[in-house]
Amino acid sequence: MLPYEQSLTRFDSATGLYYDCSAHMLWCGEGTTRQLESAHTEFLRGISNPLGIKVSDKMEPSDLVKLIEVLNPANLPGRITIIISKMGSERLRVKLPELIRAVNASKQIVTWVCDPMYGRNIKASCKLKTRPFDRVLAEVGAFFDVHDQEGSHPGGIHLEMIGSQHVTEEWIGGSCTDTLDDFSSGYRAHCDPRRLNASQSLELAFIVGERLKHRRF
Repeated sequence: MLPYEQSLTRFDSATGLYYDCSAHMLWCGEGTTRQLESAHTEFLRGISNPLGIKVSDKMEPSDLVKLIEVLNPANLPGRITIIISKMGSERLRVKLPELIRAVNASKQIVTWVCDPMYGRNIKASCKLKTRPFDRVLAEVGAFFDVHDQEGSHPGGIHLEMIGSQHVTEEWIGGSCTDTLDDFSSGYRAHCDPRRLNASQSLELAFIVGERLKHRRF
């Protein structure tokens, strides 16, 4: 994808900066795109878009600090968003505090975001892959708990959802969903299940709202 992103990069004569016009915010995932000396990292370093760094429990705190220093040497607010993904609630409670402490110690300004949409699948009796909605709730809850514990700021959550109750039933659980053994009628996932349906999205929104009511910003 690097040649594609390069082809859509433009020079802004008003600011003297380069921007990738394929999207407002770009992010690097795990693997080669996140290595310090990779072509992808060099490309991201040279553009002025907001950047995201996807982080799982495989990320070492020292490596995260180094990567942030490369991508945001001026320590500009709003430049870096750290997207916590593929951890699950239990691993998140162990790993996220280490990452937060390392970033705070380096005085780097970042936004912390939880992406709870990736996790271990289970298989229903109808042979379709699904994921329990309770795992989303647990991971989001752990994300807020850790920030409360560390005195840091939970900057947001990243979700995939759809507005209809009946178009998708890819996740099991919540107040208005089918059972594990009978949910295939609204199943639309072609790969892994990722989207929350309408009632699950609203339920999660109200739960997050309750958590935010007790925080002082």
